[in-house]
Amino acid sequence: MIVVLGVNFSTAQADITEKELEDHIIFLTSENKLGRYPGGKVNRKIVSYIIRDFKKSGIPAFNRSYKQTFKTKLRVKEGEEPKKEVKTWNVIGLIEGNEPILKNEYIVLGAHYDHLGMGGGPSSKSDNIAIHYGADDNASGTSALLEIAEKLMANKSDLKRSILLVAFGAEEQGLVGSRYFVENSVVPLSQIKLMINMDMVGRLNNENHVYMGGAGTFPGGMELMKELAPPLGLSPIVHAGSVGGSDHVSFYKKDISVLGIHTGGHPQYHTPEDTVEHINFEGQKLVSEYIYNAIMAVAGSDYKMEFIYQD
Repeated sequence: MIVVLGVNFSTAQADITEKELEDHIIFLTSENKLGRYPGGKVNRKIVSYIIRDFKKSGIPAFNRSYKQTFKTKLRVKEGEEPKKEVKTWNVIGLIEGNEPILKNEYIVLGAHYDHLGMGGGPSSKSDNIAIHYGADDNASGTSALLEIAEKLMANKSDLKRSILLVAFGAEEQGLVGSRYFVENSVVPLSQIKLMINMDMVGRLNNENHVYMGGAGTFPGGMELMKELAPPLGLSPIVHAGSVGGSDHVSFYKKDISVLGIHTGGHPQYHTPEDTVEHINFEGQKLVSEYIYNAIMAVAGSDYKMEFIYQD
Protein backbone atom coordinates (compact mmCIF):
# COMPACT_ATOMS: atom_id res chain seq x y z
CA MET A 1 0.00 0.00 0.00
CA ILE A 2 1.43 3.39 -1.03
CA VAL A 3 0.43 5.76 1.74
CA VAL A 4 1.13 8.89 -0.27
CA LEU A 5 -1.72 8.11 -2.64
CA GLY A 6 -4.65 8.06 -0.25
CA VAL A 7 -6.68 6.50 -3.07
CA ASN A 8 -8.19 3.04 -3.42
CA PHE A 9 -7.55 2.05 -7.02
CA SER A 10 -9.52 -1.17 -6.69
CA THR A 11 -12.80 0.80 -6.91
CA ALA A 12 -12.27 1.65 -10.61
CA GLN A 13 -15.51 1.32 -12.61
CA ALA A 14 -13.83 1.35 -16.04
CA ASP A 15 -10.82 -0.69 -17.01
CA ILE A 16 -7.96 0.15 -19.31
CA THR A 17 -7.97 -2.77 -21.74
CA GLU A 18 -5.46 -4.09 -24.22
CA LYS A 19 -8.22 -4.49 -26.80
CA GLU A 20 -9.27 -0.85 -26.67
CA LEU A 21 -5.66 0.32 -26.78
CA GLU A 22 -5.18 -1.86 -29.86
CA ASP A 23 -8.42 -0.71 -31.51
CA HIS A 24 -7.38 2.93 -31.18
CA ILE A 25 -3.93 2.30 -32.64
CA ILE A 26 -5.35 0.26 -35.53
CA PHE A 27 -7.65 3.16 -36.40
CA LEU A 28 -4.90 5.78 -36.12
CA THR A 29 -2.41 3.78 -38.21
CA SER A 30 -4.79 2.55 -40.89
CA GLU A 31 -3.74 3.09 -44.53
CA ASN A 32 -6.34 5.79 -45.14
CA LYS A 33 -4.93 7.93 -42.30
CA LEU A 34 -1.82 8.45 -44.45
CA GLY A 35 0.56 8.93 -41.52
CA ARG A 36 -1.59 11.56 -39.74
CA TYR A 37 -0.04 14.63 -41.36
CA PRO A 38 -1.38 18.00 -40.17
CA GLY A 39 -4.08 19.71 -42.22
CA GLY A 40 -6.83 18.47 -44.52
CA LYS A 41 -9.62 15.89 -44.43
CA VAL A 42 -7.61 13.11 -42.76
CA ASN A 43 -6.61 15.42 -39.91
CA ARG A 44 -10.28 16.34 -39.40
CA LYS A 45 -11.27 12.66 -39.29
CA ILE A 46 -8.73 11.97 -36.56
CA VAL A 47 -9.89 14.97 -34.55
CA SER A 48 -13.50 13.81 -34.92
CA TYR A 49 -12.51 10.33 -33.72
CA ILE A 50 -10.87 11.72 -30.56
CA ILE A 51 -13.89 13.94 -29.87
CA ARG A 52 -16.28 11.01 -30.32
CA ASP A 53 -14.30 8.94 -27.86
CA PHE A 54 -14.31 11.75 -25.28
CA LYS A 55 -18.08 12.03 -25.71
CA LYS A 56 -18.49 8.25 -25.42
CA SER A 57 -16.65 8.40 -22.07
CA GLY A 58 -18.86 11.28 -20.91
CA ILE A 59 -16.00 13.78 -20.96
CA PRO A 60 -17.23 17.30 -21.72
CA ALA A 61 -15.46 19.93 -23.77
CA PHE A 62 -13.78 22.89 -22.15
CA ASN A 63 -15.71 26.03 -23.14
CA ARG A 64 -18.29 24.25 -25.32
CA SER A 65 -15.90 23.25 -28.11
CA TYR A 66 -13.37 20.44 -27.92
CA LYS A 67 -11.30 22.02 -30.70
CA GLN A 68 -8.59 24.64 -30.30
CA THR A 69 -7.79 25.80 -33.82
CA PHE A 70 -4.39 27.02 -34.96
CA LYS A 71 -2.28 27.22 -38.12
CA THR A 72 1.18 25.86 -38.70
CA LYS A 73 3.90 26.00 -41.29
CA LEU A 74 5.02 22.56 -42.44
CA ARG A 75 8.69 21.75 -42.06
CA VAL A 76 10.78 20.97 -45.14
CA LYS A 77 14.37 19.93 -45.67
CA GLU A 78 16.90 22.67 -46.15
CA GLY A 79 16.79 24.03 -49.68
CA GLU A 80 13.29 22.75 -50.46
CA GLU A 81 10.39 25.01 -51.38
CA PRO A 82 8.24 26.07 -48.40
CA LYS A 83 4.87 24.34 -48.04
CA LYS A 84 1.57 26.11 -47.61
CA GLU A 85 0.45 26.88 -44.05
CA VAL A 86 -2.32 24.55 -42.84
CA LYS A 87 -5.05 24.62 -40.23
CA THR A 88 -5.08 21.97 -37.53
CA TRP A 89 -6.30 21.49 -33.97
CA ASN A 90 -5.64 20.59 -30.38
CA VAL A 91 -8.48 18.57 -28.85
CA ILE A 92 -9.31 19.44 -25.23
CA GLY A 93 -11.55 17.64 -22.74
CA LEU A 94 -12.21 18.48 -19.09
CA ILE A 95 -12.83 16.36 -16.02
CA GLU A 96 -13.67 18.72 -13.19
CA GLY A 97 -12.47 18.01 -9.67
CA ASN A 98 -14.71 18.06 -6.63
CA GLU A 99 -12.86 19.97 -3.92
CA PRO A 100 -14.10 23.61 -3.89
CA ILE A 101 -10.63 25.17 -3.95
CA LEU A 102 -8.42 22.48 -5.51
CA LYS A 103 -10.77 22.02 -8.47
CA ASN A 104 -9.40 25.34 -9.74
CA GLU A 105 -6.01 23.68 -10.11
CA TYR A 106 -5.35 21.53 -13.19
CA ILE A 107 -3.33 18.51 -14.18
CA VAL A 108 -2.80 18.33 -17.94
CA LEU A 109 -2.55 14.86 -19.48
CA GLY A 110 -1.36 15.13 -23.07
CA ALA A 111 -0.19 13.24 -26.14
CA HIS A 112 0.31 14.32 -29.74
CA TYR A 113 -1.79 12.57 -32.37
CA ASP A 114 0.02 13.72 -35.53
CA HIS A 115 2.89 12.02 -37.34
CA LEU A 116 5.05 12.40 -40.48
CA GLY A 117 2.60 11.59 -43.25
CA MET A 118 4.47 10.12 -46.21
CA GLY A 119 7.85 11.09 -44.77
CA GLY A 120 10.50 12.92 -46.72
CA GLY A 121 10.68 15.84 -44.32
CA PRO A 122 13.51 16.84 -41.99
CA SER A 123 12.35 14.51 -39.19
CA SER A 124 12.16 11.34 -41.25
CA LYS A 125 14.96 8.82 -40.62
CA SER A 126 14.23 7.08 -43.92
CA ASP A 127 14.43 8.31 -47.51
CA ASN A 128 11.43 6.16 -48.41
CA ILE A 129 8.39 8.15 -49.50
CA ALA A 130 5.81 5.88 -47.95
CA ILE A 131 3.24 5.99 -45.19
CA HIS A 132 4.93 6.63 -41.85
CA TYR A 133 2.38 4.85 -39.66
CA GLY A 134 3.64 6.12 -36.31
CA ALA A 135 2.19 3.29 -34.24
CA ASP A 136 4.47 4.01 -31.31
CA ASP A 137 5.02 7.66 -32.27
CA ASN A 138 2.46 8.59 -31.25
CA ALA A 139 -0.62 6.49 -31.79
CA SER A 140 0.45 4.74 -28.59
CA GLY A 141 0.31 7.95 -26.56
CA THR A 142 -3.00 8.94 -28.12
CA SER A 143 -4.59 5.58 -27.38
CA ALA A 144 -3.27 5.73 -23.80
CA LEU A 145 -4.75 9.22 -23.45
CA LEU A 146 -8.19 7.98 -24.49
CA GLU A 147 -8.09 4.93 -22.22
CA ILE A 148 -6.75 6.78 -19.16
CA ALA A 149 -9.32 9.52 -19.75
CA GLU A 150 -12.11 6.95 -19.69
CA LYS A 151 -10.91 5.51 -16.39
CA LEU A 152 -10.47 8.96 -14.86
CA MET A 153 -14.00 9.89 -15.85
CA ALA A 154 -15.35 6.67 -14.33
CA ASN A 155 -13.63 7.62 -11.07
CA LYS A 156 -14.37 11.34 -11.25
CA SER A 157 -15.74 11.35 -7.69
CA ASP A 158 -12.21 10.61 -6.40
CA LEU A 159 -10.71 13.73 -7.98
CA LYS A 160 -9.99 16.89 -6.03
CA ARG A 161 -8.06 18.70 -8.74
CA SER A 162 -9.35 19.00 -12.31
CA ILE A 163 -7.91 17.24 -15.34
CA LEU A 164 -7.39 18.77 -18.78
CA LEU A 165 -7.02 16.09 -21.45
CA VAL A 166 -5.22 17.40 -24.51
CA ALA A 167 -4.50 15.66 -27.81
CA PHE A 168 -1.94 17.96 -29.43
CA GLY A 169 -1.62 18.62 -33.13
CA ALA A 170 1.56 19.36 -35.10
CA GLU A 171 4.11 18.14 -32.55
CA GLU A 172 6.28 16.78 -35.35
CA GLN A 173 6.32 20.26 -36.91
CA GLY A 174 8.18 21.64 -33.88
CA LEU A 175 5.89 21.28 -30.82
CA VAL A 176 3.50 23.70 -32.50
CA GLY A 177 0.28 22.52 -30.85
CA SER A 178 1.60 22.55 -27.31
CA ARG A 179 3.31 25.87 -27.84
CA TYR A 180 0.04 27.32 -29.12
CA PHE A 181 -1.77 25.86 -26.11
CA VAL A 182 0.47 27.52 -23.53
CA GLU A 183 0.39 30.83 -25.40
CA ASN A 184 -3.41 30.67 -25.61
CA SER A 185 -4.22 28.65 -22.51
CA VAL A 186 -7.85 27.90 -21.74
CA VAL A 187 -7.03 28.39 -18.03
CA PRO A 188 -4.49 30.68 -16.36
CA LEU A 189 -1.07 29.01 -16.56
CA SER A 190 -0.61 29.60 -12.83
CA GLN A 191 -3.45 27.12 -12.23
CA ILE A 192 -1.75 24.30 -14.19
CA LYS A 193 0.21 22.40 -11.55
CA LEU A 194 1.55 19.48 -13.61
CA MET A 195 1.71 18.42 -17.24
CA ILE A 196 2.14 14.69 -17.96
CA ASN A 197 3.11 13.92 -21.55
CA MET A 198 2.98 10.51 -23.22
CA ASP A 199 5.07 10.17 -26.35
CA MET A 200 5.99 6.64 -27.49
CA VAL A 201 4.61 4.46 -24.68
CA GLY A 202 3.92 1.30 -26.70
CA ARG A 203 7.23 -0.55 -26.73
CA LEU A 204 7.83 -1.67 -23.13
CA ASN A 205 10.97 -3.83 -23.20
CA ASN A 206 11.70 -7.15 -21.48
CA GLU A 207 13.17 -5.29 -18.49
CA ASN A 208 9.90 -3.34 -18.10
CA HIS A 209 11.73 -0.02 -18.24
CA VAL A 210 9.64 3.16 -18.21
CA TYR A 211 11.66 6.29 -18.86
CA MET A 212 10.73 9.74 -17.66
CA GLY A 213 12.17 13.20 -17.39
CA GLY A 214 11.07 16.04 -15.16
CA ALA A 215 10.25 14.05 -12.03
CA GLY A 216 12.27 16.54 -10.00
CA THR A 217 10.18 19.50 -11.16
CA PHE A 218 7.62 19.00 -8.38
CA PRO A 219 7.97 18.02 -4.70
CA GLY A 220 8.50 14.30 -4.10
CA GLY A 221 8.18 13.49 -7.79
CA MET A 222 11.19 11.21 -7.91
CA GLU A 223 10.02 9.23 -4.90
CA LEU A 224 6.41 9.07 -6.08
CA MET A 225 7.22 7.68 -9.51
CA LYS A 226 9.54 5.07 -8.01
CA GLU A 227 6.97 3.99 -5.40
CA LEU A 228 4.18 3.55 -7.96
CA ALA A 229 6.13 1.17 -10.19
CA PRO A 230 6.74 -2.09 -8.20
CA PRO A 231 3.05 -3.05 -7.77
CA LEU A 232 2.79 -3.09 -11.57
CA GLY A 233 6.11 -4.88 -12.08
CA LEU A 234 7.64 -1.85 -13.79
CA SER A 235 11.24 -0.67 -13.51
CA PRO A 236 11.27 3.12 -13.88
CA ILE A 237 14.27 5.07 -15.10
CA VAL A 238 13.50 8.36 -13.38
CA HIS A 239 15.32 11.61 -14.10
CA ALA A 240 14.88 14.76 -12.06
CA GLY A 241 15.57 16.88 -15.14
CA SER A 242 16.22 15.67 -18.70
CA VAL A 243 13.24 17.71 -19.88
CA GLY A 244 13.32 17.69 -23.65
CA GLY A 245 12.07 16.33 -26.92
CA SER A 246 8.29 16.56 -26.83
CA ASP A 247 5.24 18.63 -25.91
CA HIS A 248 5.97 18.87 -22.19
CA VAL A 249 8.88 21.18 -23.07
CA SER A 250 6.39 23.92 -23.97
CA PHE A 251 4.96 23.75 -20.45
CA TYR A 252 8.32 23.56 -18.71
CA LYS A 253 9.38 26.76 -20.46
CA LYS A 254 6.40 28.42 -18.72
CA ASP A 255 7.59 27.24 -15.27
CA ILE A 256 5.08 24.39 -15.05
CA SER A 257 6.06 21.04 -13.51
CA VAL A 258 6.22 18.22 -16.04
CA LEU A 259 6.64 14.50 -16.53
CA GLY A 260 7.65 13.28 -19.98
CA ILE A 261 7.04 9.53 -20.15
CA HIS A 262 8.12 7.02 -22.82
CA THR A 263 9.24 3.41 -23.19
CA GLY A 264 12.45 4.04 -25.11
CA GLY A 265 13.75 4.47 -28.64
CA HIS A 266 13.92 1.81 -31.36
CA PRO A 267 15.15 1.35 -34.95
CA GLN A 268 11.65 1.93 -36.38
CA TYR A 269 11.47 5.49 -35.00
CA HIS A 270 10.42 7.96 -37.74
CA THR A 271 10.43 5.29 -40.45
CA PRO A 272 7.59 3.50 -42.31
CA GLU A 273 8.33 0.44 -40.15
CA ASP A 274 6.80 1.91 -36.96
CA THR A 275 3.72 -0.30 -37.27
CA VAL A 276 1.17 -1.87 -34.96
CA GLU A 277 2.87 -5.27 -35.09
CA HIS A 278 5.66 -3.94 -32.89
CA ILE A 279 3.39 -2.66 -30.10
CA ASN A 280 3.50 -4.47 -26.76
CA PHE A 281 -0.13 -4.05 -25.71
CA GLU A 282 0.26 -5.86 -22.41
CA GLY A 283 3.12 -3.50 -21.59
CA GLN A 284 1.22 -0.46 -22.81
CA LYS A 285 -1.64 -1.31 -20.48
CA LEU A 286 0.78 -1.45 -17.53
CA VAL A 287 2.28 1.91 -18.47
CA SER A 288 -1.20 3.41 -18.79
CA GLU A 289 -2.16 2.12 -15.33
CA TYR A 290 1.08 3.60 -13.98
CA ILE A 291 0.24 7.01 -15.39
CA TYR A 292 -3.34 6.78 -14.15
CA ASN A 293 -2.07 6.05 -10.64
CA ALA A 294 0.31 8.99 -10.81
CA ILE A 295 -2.55 11.31 -11.79
CA MET A 296 -4.72 10.04 -8.96
CA ALA A 297 -1.88 10.53 -6.50
CA VAL A 298 -1.66 14.20 -7.39
CA ALA A 299 -5.22 15.04 -8.42
CA GLY A 300 -7.00 12.77 -5.94
CA SER A 301 -5.38 14.34 -2.89
CA ASP A 302 -4.06 17.64 -1.55
CA TYR A 303 -0.56 16.65 -2.73
CA LYS A 304 1.73 19.65 -2.37
CA MET A 305 2.52 21.06 -5.81
CA GLU A 306 5.02 23.74 -6.77
CA PHE A 307 7.41 24.24 -9.67
CA ILE A 308 11.05 23.27 -9.12
CA TYR A 309 13.54 24.33 -11.78
CA GLN A 310 15.96 21.68 -13.03
CA ASP A 311 19.13 22.33 -15.04
